[in-house]
Amino acid sequence: MIARHTRRITATALVVSLAFPAFAHDPAEHAQHTASSTTSDEAPFVSENDAAMTRMMNGMAVEPTGDVNRDFVEMMIPHHQGAIDMAQAYLRYGSNEQLKRIAQEIIVDQQQEIAAMRLALGDPPPPSDPAPTQVSPPAPSSMPGIPMMPGMDPDMKMGN
Repeated sequence: MIARHTRRITATALVVSLAFPAFAHDPAEHAQHTASSTTSDEAPFVSENDAAMTRMMNGMAVEPTGDVNRDFVEMMIPHHQGAIDMAQAYLRYGSNEQLKRIAQEIIVDQQQEIAAMRLALGDPPPPSDPAPTQVSPPAPSSMPGIPMMPGMDPDMKMGN
C-alpha cells in the first residue's frame, strides 16, 4: 500500500515536472526568438500569431472563484479564442490549401465549443457573428424577393 502511494506521488511529481515548462511559457521570449528568425514575408503572420498567444496566455490567468466549473470555462475560452485568432492569421497569410481547410475547421469547432461551454454554465451564448470563413451576405437591396425598408433609396451605393 505504501509502495503504491509512493509510486503515485513519484508519477505525479514526474508529470508536473514535465508539464511545468509548458506553464512557464513567456510569450515575450517567444516573440523575441521568432522575430529574429523571421523573413520579411513572414513578419506580419508572426506578429499576429505572437499577439494572439499573448492575449491567450493573459486571458487564461484567471483568479480562482471557488467555482471549478466557472474557473475551467474562464480559462478555456481564451485558450479556444487563441486557436481561433491563430487560425485567422494563418488564413490571411498561409498558402497551403489543406492547412487553410484545417484552419477553417478550427475556427468553426472552437466557436462551437466556446458556445457550448457558456451554455453549460447557463450563460448566454456569444454573439452570432458569421465565421470569418463565410462570405458576407449580399446587401439587402440586391436580394431578390426581399422588400426594401421604407424610405430607403434603392439606388443608394454602399462603400467607397
